[in-house]
Parts: sequence; structure tokens; C-alpha cells
Amino acid sequence: MVKPLDRRFAGHDVGELMLISTSKEINARIRRTRPGTAITIAQFRERLAKSANADFTCPLSTGIFLRIVAEAALEALAAGDSIDEVTPFWRVVEPDSALATKLSCGPKFISQQRVNGN
Repeated sequence: MVKPLDRRFAGHDVGELMLISTSKEINARIRRTRPGTAITIAQFRERLAKSANADFTCPLSTGIFLRIVAEAALEALAAGDSIDEVTPFWRVVEPDSALATKLSCGPKFISQQRVNGN
């Protein structure tokens, strides 16, 4: 959903268009990121906004949805899915990010997946 701001938010002005994405869209976008590719959360959010003809994405909801997608992937791995079957959230979540430290896998797992070219 793209919504014009009716007040300043996250450093953006009234009238700017903000994308409030969904966990489903975020999951799909991450899955389209090629193996061996790593982008920052900021770049990911910028691409999301551009694809929706918005000025920016909501940083709060995007962060929440990224965490949901990442934890779902980790749960699938724990249940026996292979690394190739789960959403490769490590392509978007930087190992040194605040989000990485909150995930049940921790930053080391993310770094290892990036080194492995997943």
C-alpha cells in the first residue's frame, strides 16, 4: 500500500509517498535476489519503494517484516528444509546490522551464508 504522508515521519515530509509493504512481498523480493549477491537493507528498501512508485518504504514495518521472513526461514531450516529451499534473508540482512543481532541465528550464520555464496 502506498500512502501519502499527512505529517513528517522518519525524516520525510508531508506529501511524500510511503510504501507499507507486506511480509509476503518482502519474502518474494528477497527470493528474487541472486545467489552470491548481498545488498544492504537501505538498498532493499529503496528498490521496494521504486518498484511501487513510492518515495520511500516505512522503515518500521519493513524491519518487522524482514525479521518475520528471516525467522520463518530459520524455522524451516530447523524443521529440515535445505538451505536452497528457504528464503535467503542473509542476502539483505547485513551481519553487522541491529536486525542480525536480534535473529535467533545471530550474525555469524549470516556471514557464513554470504561467504558460501548462498
